Amino acid sequence: MKKTSLFKRKSPFWVALMMLLCVAFGFGQEQYTFKGTITDANDELPIPGVSVFLENTSYGGVTDFDGNYEFKATLEPGEYTLLASYLGYSTKRIKVSAQASNEIEANAQLSEDLLSLDEVVVTGSTVGVNKRTLGNAISSVKSEDLVNNGATAVDQAISGKITGALVQQNSGDPAGGISIRLRGPSTVLGSSDPLYIVDGIIVSNSSAELIDTGGNTQNRLADLNPNDVERIEIIKGAAAAAIYGSRASNGVVQIFTKKGKSGEPRFSFSTNAKINELRKTIDYNDVPLAWEDPFDRANLATVPVERYDLQDEIFESGFGVENYLSVSGGNDKTTYFISGSHLDNEGIIKNTNFQRIGFKANVTQKAFDWLGINASLNYVRSKSEEVPNGGINAAYGAITGFVFSDNSIDPAPNASGVYPQTSLLVPRTNPAEAVDRFDFGQKINRVITSVGLDAQITDNLTANYTLGLDFFNQSATAFIPINNTSPNGDGFARRSDINNFQYNSDLNLSYKAAINDDISSTTTLGGSWQYEEFERIGINATGLPPIVETATSGSIVEQGESRSQISYWGAFVQQSFSYKDKLYINGALRSDGASTFGKDERSQLYAKASLSYIISEEDFWENTFGDAFSTFKLRGSWGQAGNLTALSAFQRFTLLSPISINGSPGLIPNTQQGDLDIAPERQEEIEFGFDAGFFNNRLGVELTYYKQEVTDLLLPRELSPSTGYSSRIENVGNLENTGLEVLLKGAPVKSENFTWDITATYSKNENEVTSVAGGGQFALAGSFATNYVIEGEPLGVFYRQFYARDADGNIALDENGYPFTGTTEDGSSSKVIGDPNPEWFGSLINEFSYKNVDLRVQFDAVQGFDVFNWNRRLMDNVIFGGGYNVGQELQGNLPKGYGGAQAGIFEEFVEDGSFVKLRELALSYNLPEPFESVDNIKISLIGRNLISWDDYSGWDPEINTAGQSNGVRGFDFAGVPIPRTYQLGLSVNF
Repeated sequence: MKKTSLFKRKSPFWVALMMLLCVAFGFGQEQYTFKGTITDANDELPIPGVSVFLENTSYGGVTDFDGNYEFKATLEPGEYTLLASYLGYSTKRIKVSAQASNEIEANAQLSEDLLSLDEVVVTGSTVGVNKRTLGNAISSVKSEDLVNNGATAVDQAISGKITGALVQQNSGDPAGGISIRLRGPSTVLGSSDPLYIVDGIIVSNSSAELIDTGGNTQNRLADLNPNDVERIEIIKGAAAAAIYGSRASNGVVQIFTKKGKSGEPRFSFSTNAKINELRKTIDYNDVPLAWEDPFDRANLATVPVERYDLQDEIFESGFGVENYLSVSGGNDKTTYFISGSHLDNEGIIKNTNFQRIGFKANVTQKAFDWLGINASLNYVRSKSEEVPNGGINAAYGAITGFVFSDNSIDPAPNASGVYPQTSLLVPRTNPAEAVDRFDFGQKINRVITSVGLDAQITDNLTANYTLGLDFFNQSATAFIPINNTSPNGDGFARRSDINNFQYNSDLNLSYKAAINDDISSTTTLGGSWQYEEFERIGINATGLPPIVETATSGSIVEQGESRSQISYWGAFVQQSFSYKDKLYINGALRSDGASTFGKDERSQLYAKASLSYIISEEDFWENTFGDAFSTFKLRGSWGQAGNLTALSAFQRFTLLSPISINGSPGLIPNTQQGDLDIAPERQEEIEFGFDAGFFNNRLGVELTYYKQEVTDLLLPRELSPSTGYSSRIENVGNLENTGLEVLLKGAPVKSENFTWDITATYSKNENEVTSVAGGGQFALAGSFATNYVIEGEPLGVFYRQFYARDADGNIALDENGYPFTGTTEDGSSSKVIGDPNPEWFGSLINEFSYKNVDLRVQFDAVQGFDVFNWNRRLMDNVIFGGGYNVGQELQGNLPKGYGGAQAGIFEEFVEDGSFVKLRELALSYNLPEPFESVDNIKISLIGRNLISWDDYSGWDPEINTAGQSNGVRGFDFAGVPIPRTYQLGLSVNF
């Protein structure tokens, strides 16, 4: 018997049943058509590409070129909310009523979102939230602000663009290091660098000095190409650490690289050529006389000499070229972004340059409707040719030789190619020989890669997993040939290598649910395991055979090896509530640990709480202030964190050093005693602020006040000699930072052909070391006992000898007319004579656009800080003779030997480092669709560090020979000045 499907039978029962179901499910629903026009509130011009959708539904559309949208929706009659959203504009909420009429027209005007309150930012590995919900300040830099500015590194490019971020270029070497401090230093012995995360991968920004190049130490952010970056988000303060852990106690710099988009392949090519030059020369002794006897103040007899400007032997204009090509595309399932780049940039020191070759790939794959996979790979090969400048650790080097040289000696080699000794009193290098004969360099191979999973488990539950890996090998060699003018006259060779490996494994779960019509909840759970290992080996040799450059062929004077392994772990829970999308409350707990601390102190618990209130969306605010006061958000946060950088992997132990006793191997304890109960430093911060928009958001203001207290500060404590040790690292100090951050953004002119945007930043941070064990003080290593930690003073103040003065404050002179050292009331010959920490810093950026022409002008200012000019302390001393003031002595404008008397009075060489710089000047012309299949061609002319308004007598007050040092700042000794750069660029998109 033939069987028939029940649903195919022509039974009146099934027909009636289906009709009943249709009525049941569709009862009361009607189809409505929504349409309207979206325009700009400033100029009333249409905005294409605006997303317009009904809140809490899947219905919506996008505006066309004329700003019009239209879509259909099947709904029950009632009240609904339309959302109009577009990048760079504040989201507009429009109340609509679906009643009798089936056609609903809703027009809206969008105001520019200068403060980006509707921007989605990432605040926990891979968890994105709307910026309006946050109670703490977070700053963003877009991709277009990172390129076309003359910068070759990511950290260099963000200078002046972030409030609370002091970006200092420590050296003008083409691969020289850059320091970023967010809200001041938060430790003494550790690092105040923020945590750097690239697409969820925690990356190293180490600045290991493998060869002594005198403050030109590279930091590894130089390996990242700004052209690959889509945006940067910076979270400041302890509020970030409750999510990312104690490694983020100094803040977080999140770098998001470019991803592919569905569609036909899109290519982007850019090339630029640049010139780097010395911005200014320093005054030197050009008087054609020399003392017959420089050591006898009474003998004023002179002899004629010829003077040479040794700066001409060191500096020259450097040339650079950079090429970049990327392709992106994909389909609904798979997207990709691939790029390749090459940079070759010469420095202003002769025979120096930095080369970087990079390859970048990002791939995303929609495996299932609920699961996405992403993977990234970044390979970088860089090479630097460097000239040592010595100073802090070594006596050889070009600028070191310049500082100590008698510039009445011709530095050029003789007919046999032998360079003369230009430093007659102390063994230092002829600077001309250093740049011509010395061969120093470094090579880096680096791989940064990751794989991630994004799962939409249910409508409410999502999961994200990231496994990131960062590995690099840094290899450095140094060679000084035999028969040279340095202290290593019989030659010198060094080889040093680092292998650095680290990975992070992070899992986050997020559950979102609506408790009722007004209140929604988001719960996030996360866990992380991180590991890093570090291996270093080095060998030094002198007494080289002729021609040979390898250390193993000479007399080995030093060899060493070190290893380090550190594990970090943590877990957090965060709960957020939203009330009517206006009031947001967040709280979080994190358990954090690191293997560097004692077993009972490794795991610590930290908490966070924040509040955000968009008060301008209340009816009373709109009715009262709405016309002039468009947006007003109040926010506050409190957070705790630790600092895990102050101890090395095994520093909690008493270390043993190998020794040979009567030919037998042995071990002796180090002079520093270990402490198995040592604990992390703890940080607590409170932050208040507001974000405000005026005049249809034509003017935006962001203001933040914060106070940060660090307790259990790790410091060296002096021990009694009877213990057998000199010191022990203990939790015996406190410090605090208090600051104010202000961001102003304005759009004075917005028209069809001309726009003018202004951005101004102001940041002020007051740092104080509030407690040191026993009320003591100590000098920081690497500062020649000049930078100190002193209770009641900012970190790293200059503490040395000062001028004796009369009752009116004038410099006192002895009976021979020479200055002398003063004493304090308690008889000390030293006091605080300067502070390298700025009183405030800020920037002013103007961006103009007229039709296809764009102009960008950026001024950076750092005010109220001191620089110790070690170069002048030596050059102005008659026994060396190269300084300007020695010439003044020869001309009789100063007593003979005046500079020698000043040399022991360190106050003389503390100078005001305050400056205002024309950081960026960029003029570009954009030619849209010049040819078929070519989207646009842009030609740009760029200047960087063009002018500096300052009173500093050295090359540049923006310098720090101690490199990435946390406390030794404002230290100028044989450092490479920052060059002035001109760049001509061409970019094509097709």
